[in-house]
Amino acid sequence: MEGHKFVLVFVLLALASSFASASDPSPLQDFCVAINETDGVFVNGKFCKDPAQVTENDFFYAGLNTLGISFARIDYAPYGGLNPPHTHPRASEILVVVEGTLYVGFVTSNLANGDNRLITKVLNPGDVFVFPIGLIHFQFNVGKTNAVAFASLSSQNPGVITIANAVFGADPPIKPDVLAKAFQVDKKIVDYLQKQFWTDNN
Repeated sequence: MEGHKFVLVFVLLALASSFASASDPSPLQDFCVAINETDGVFVNGKFCKDPAQVTENDFFYAGLNTLGISFARIDYAPYGGLNPPHTHPRASEILVVVEGTLYVGFVTSNLANGDNRLITKVLNPGDVFVFPIGLIHFQFNVGKTNAVAFASLSSQNPGVITIANAVFGADPPIKPDVLAKAFQVDKKIVDYLQKQFWTDNN
């Protein structure tokens, strides 16, 4: 009986230690200040400034790379300014509103009953909202003045997929028959949407 307990404990420990945690890999150096040159260490699509030449100004505003996070300022036009529905496949996002009023939300992945739930909130200055990793989300200015928010993402390379651009602006285009069936609309509507000018939101 004692041997069976040992085997059971061993199996449980083996199973417990086999769970994996996925995240960005650790940086290979302390930091990478991105530069527009073609000589040096190449990280995440940018060349890095020589660490011996880095100053405090390199950490003040732009150019920081490979620290496992991203940060952005987003400016919204008065009523109707929009960061359209999009997703970050590799990061959660935390948004802090500093000016204006934003209507924000995200859509859950398919629930057990097949539904997708919309989670929304109206945010005012000082409010904070979290968009979980990989979920479709948006921000819309419902105020009469400009709005400003800061977003931080839990990856140095969060990726962005703007839903309308990806679906209706793909190159080459997705066959209209596929989209008409998927969206349950007339093919003429799909043809119209595919002819629109789709801009990137990043």
